[in-house]
Amino acid sequence: MPRDIPVSNGNFLVNFDADYQIRDVYFPFVGQENHSKGLPFRFGVFVDGHCSWMGPKWKKDLKYHDDSLVTNVFLKNDALSLELKCADTVDVDSNIYIRKIEMTNLLQKERQVKLFFSHDFHLYGNNIGDTAYFDPQTNTIIHYNANRYFLINCATSKKSGVSQYGCNNKNDPGAWKDAENGELNMIPISWGSADSAIGISLKLPASGKATAFYWIAAGTHYDEVAKLNRIVIEKTPDELIKRTSDYWGAWVKNEPRSFSDLPSSITDIYNRSLLILRTQIDNRGAIIAANDSDIVRFGKDTYSYMWGRDGAFIAAALAKAGYPVVCRKFFDFCANAISEEGYLYQHYNPDGSLASNWHSWLVNGKAVLPIQEDSTALILWALWSYYEKSKDIEFIRPLYCDLIFKSANFLVKYRDPKTLLPIPSYDLWEERLGVHTFTVAAVIAGLRAAANFAKLFGDKLIALNYEEVAEEIKEGLTKYLYHKGLKRYARSGYRKGKGYELDEVIDVSLMGLTTLGVLSSKDPKMIATMEAVRDQLWLKTPVEGCARYQNDMYQRPDDSPPDIAGNPWFISTLWLAQYFIDRAETVEELHEATGYLEWCVKNALASGVFAEQIHPTNGSALSVSPLTWSHSSFVWTVLQYSEKYNSINDY
Repeated sequence: MPRDIPVSNGNFLVNFDADYQIRDVYFPFVGQENHSKGLPFRFGVFVDGHCSWMGPKWKKDLKYHDDSLVTNVFLKNDALSLELKCADTVDVDSNIYIRKIEMTNLLQKERQVKLFFSHDFHLYGNNIGDTAYFDPQTNTIIHYNANRYFLINCATSKKSGVSQYGCNNKNDPGAWKDAENGELNMIPISWGSADSAIGISLKLPASGKATAFYWIAAGTHYDEVAKLNRIVIEKTPDELIKRTSDYWGAWVKNEPRSFSDLPSSITDIYNRSLLILRTQIDNRGAIIAANDSDIVRFGKDTYSYMWGRDGAFIAAALAKAGYPVVCRKFFDFCANAISEEGYLYQHYNPDGSLASNWHSWLVNGKAVLPIQEDSTALILWALWSYYEKSKDIEFIRPLYCDLIFKSANFLVKYRDPKTLLPIPSYDLWEERLGVHTFTVAAVIAGLRAAANFAKLFGDKLIALNYEEVAEEIKEGLTKYLYHKGLKRYARSGYRKGKGYELDEVIDVSLMGLTTLGVLSSKDPKMIATMEAVRDQLWLKTPVEGCARYQNDMYQRPDDSPPDIAGNPWFISTLWLAQYFIDRAETVEELHEATGYLEWCVKNALASGVFAEQIHPTNGSALSVSPLTWSHSSFVWTVLQYSEKYNSINDY
């Protein structure tokens, strides 16, 4: 189930599903330690003898307030004659999740209403050794295990503090089941495998309104969460929501921008994409691919890792958009993660430790590096993109030896001595070992970036070496990876004899040749390659969109049409847009790209969130949502479009 409206401050991330249930609770790192294990925290209403949890019986509109990371949620239950308007956020300065609930009575009679909130914490990601208890000092419920504490409280306009509660064992029916009878059991403690629920009573005037607040403070010890609770009470939840909304409104508009002739539907999603990007980035620098824990049910692993590939594209987009601080922390993260030999492994946990890896160290009896070489190369490309925008030479200087020089030297050495192309590594889709056209393009772009840095610091001979190696690899690209029979580039090559056996599968990653500036979009060989991609990977269904490659089976639904290449991806569709933007010489030609941006807007969730993929016939979100890379691709494409529009008009 997609995560429709994530809220975060870079330490504390809360995800909601389409039924407006909290499903993921990450702390103290974004993407590490999911304290809910992806299970729902329920929110329900008891009125007139009936209990209703958020779900199919409620009409729901899950969005954000404009230019904000405060949600704007509308809920209506016709059977209960109730409307709810909710605002959720994680405070920008403190690790506090806050919800404001404004309830409207649709009947012309006074009613007594109870709101119930249940909490199925799995602290540290497991269900052993937890304690949930009512704390009389703060009048709150506290869940804790070792160094993880979550304090839960609520308030009405008249008073704060939990007066209705229940602490149960998960093996029992669960504290939330008692709420269905309108009364909680008032058990003050549970341990081992604990859950809890709290209730708020409201008197709802005839055709009138009432307001309640609910919050969760996250910390590492009791005094910390008790202090956070006092902050909420003293400053008031309304004030914390307002200051957070004001901050994000200023953040997303930190630079004046001209969006040329793009419609507001696209520019609105641009702003939303920037904010969504920030929810997926840990304050210590890790840019996380996605934090939708539902993927665990299918793959037994998550996307909650820092991939060099994703992170590089995202950092480059944020640099282009004017967010240098986020980028600096990311590049520092990479400098700390890089191996002594100068490469990044497949991916890393948000705390910088090495994450799980499915790339083998042994293939056909031979030792190989379990890496995607493009990840290492793209960091250099993104770092130069950052410098071009910021001119922050003081930040770059310490990275010159520790990151740039070390990585570039690895790219120089990690080559076939006869063909001078890179040694086989895993492809950007993490599925096959070989020499991949996208990887070759990334290595060329990375070495060119390293040469630029060497010139910047006066190392002319080093710069010349990097440039010469990049040119040798480019010559090898045309010599070995261009398919003369098909008159286009192949996605991969596998060493055979004096050359390579070419993989003829059409793959959208071939667009990386122009995205990374290796080939001109007007090169006849590139034009033919693009035309093959557009012809074979664009879906001929009502949903349309561009697949990754021919016969892509990843996350393919059982009811998928048999004659399509695969599911449409936001990234794939936007790479086509980037090609047409790069090629455009007139505004009319530039407009060829707008349809791809509009496709993304059309297929976003109501909140503006992009998934990784969508269903090829009904357009529903597939795989993880939001995918951080999808949003950064949109940001990059909008900025690229605006820059090209301005350059055409200036000319």
